[in-house]
Amino acid sequence: MAAEKTDKPSPVEKFKVSSDYLAGEIAQELVDENAFFGKGSVQLLKHHGTYQQDDRDRRAIARAEGTGKAYMFMVRSAIPGGKLTSAQMLEQIQLCDDLGNNTLRITSRQGLQLHGIVKDDLAATIQRINVSQLTTLGACGDVNRNLMCCPAPYRNNAVHDEMQALGDKIAAHLKPRTTAYHEIWLKDGDEKTLVGGGSEGHEIEPLYGKEYLPRKFKIGIALPEDNCIDLYTHDVGLMALTLDGKITGYNVLVGGGFGVTPSAKKTFPAVGKKLCRVTPDQALDVVTAIVKVQRDFGNRSDRKVARLKYLIANWGIPKFKEKVEEYYGSGLEDPADVDATGINDHMGWEEQGDGKWFYGLNVENGRIKDEGDFRLKAALQEICSTLKPELRLTAHQSILFCDLEESDKGKLEQTLRDHGVPLSEEISNARRWSMACVAWPTCGLSITESERALPGMIDQLEAELDKLGLADELFNIRMTGCPNGCARPYNPDIGLVGKAKDKYTMFLGGSQRGERLNFIYKDMVPSADVVPELVKVFEYFKRDKSNGESFGDFCFRKGKDDLLSTIDAATA
Repeated sequence: MAAEKTDKPSPVEKFKVSSDYLAGEIAQELVDENAFFGKGSVQLLKHHGTYQQDDRDRRAIARAEGTGKAYMFMVRSAIPGGKLTSAQMLEQIQLCDDLGNNTLRITSRQGLQLHGIVKDDLAATIQRINVSQLTTLGACGDVNRNLMCCPAPYRNNAVHDEMQALGDKIAAHLKPRTTAYHEIWLKDGDEKTLVGGGSEGHEIEPLYGKEYLPRKFKIGIALPEDNCIDLYTHDVGLMALTLDGKITGYNVLVGGGFGVTPSAKKTFPAVGKKLCRVTPDQALDVVTAIVKVQRDFGNRSDRKVARLKYLIANWGIPKFKEKVEEYYGSGLEDPADVDATGINDHMGWEEQGDGKWFYGLNVENGRIKDEGDFRLKAALQEICSTLKPELRLTAHQSILFCDLEESDKGKLEQTLRDHGVPLSEEISNARRWSMACVAWPTCGLSITESERALPGMIDQLEAELDKLGLADELFNIRMTGCPNGCARPYNPDIGLVGKAKDKYTMFLGGSQRGERLNFIYKDMVPSADVVPELVKVFEYFKRDKSNGESFGDFCFRKGKDDLLSTIDAATA
């Protein structure tokens, strides 16, 4: 470890170092009389895949009644590349009914989240996830998070299989090795079926050490023509370079990350920058070298500036590359002059290239539930029980049903219709390309609503766009309940970020390609004014856009000052 830093380690660093490789006092507190864990265990639990939360809808009631918070836990499964079986999905749905809040949520990182788990059911939940051959280890915490990869099951060449295989390899290599996970959570005799964590006898982390990483770390793999996993938002993005249906190498992007603390001016969102080009055989070792550099030189005294993006901002790319080359043991080639050119959300029917089909189903904000006539959870249970497709989760919180026969197409569509689930082809572009974080009532960081607010705003926006004749426009809109950016709001065409109760910062000028940050258009916009403010910009867009220009590119070209002055003049 680097010895040059003299700043006092943060409290979280102390918890990790003294935890005996993430064990801490979790086991003892798991069986005490409290409905919650202590501060140290709360931090360590993240590495085990769970966050302690409370029902924020009940806080006012609890205060009035003089009772404590209604504690509960979110449990997240790490699913590299979003690949899982129908049987695994069925077990997750059963878990949300048996032990959760009767809903399941697809994350923006191709994983699955259970909400509303109480402390007494936490061990049983993790045990059942492990039995299904999934794991929660490393889904959160100061380690490599769930590895993302383009999920499309194309079989007409080797490109997608090669990307997904590399993703699996990197995910396995960077998985924490601590045995604390199975010692705490799994039943006696379950060690041999362990999916996450090391095997018996490996008590020391060969890569992470006692401190693990200074902060969370995110890696993704995709193509220039299909940046469907938002490569530029990752600590490390691998952009596949292809020739004649084969991967010849990867452009390595570094330093993406969206978490921001508005009161701390030292924090900022960032998109990844090109570092180098690597061959497929070099990719794993170069990624490992980058992780080690961040491990040894990332800020461990101030978690607000502990992500890789801050190290790169302080050092610059040349110095950072030099250090990565030192850790790798060899010089690295300059990156290719290639950037993202497009994105495919993979919704609807597509041929796989092997005689079979996959269907992409848009899941609004990733929420799998049965509510009134809309019964997506029941539809999934029937599809997974009868057709038994392989499943892939997308970075836009949706589902791909894979390896289907031609004869299965009608069955799948009818099952969805029978359960009141609209087909992807029946959803407006505005809704199809929208995404919101969880926010209230389960996220303790959220300032205001997000998942519960965005669908209603989309209802209004759909009607206004139809009046303007812009219903077919392609743009993405993402909302978060706080500035931490879980739904990636800082690079889409439209970003809405919770700033105060019922008020949002409105960002414009990003793009679906994801290669640039958007800019603050207006701050502290009341929720009732969000759509009217957007409509004014869309009216200007309709009047003055260039041929084929997207909404985000238009806003970027015009800039904040022009948008504000022109719209103010038009509405005066």
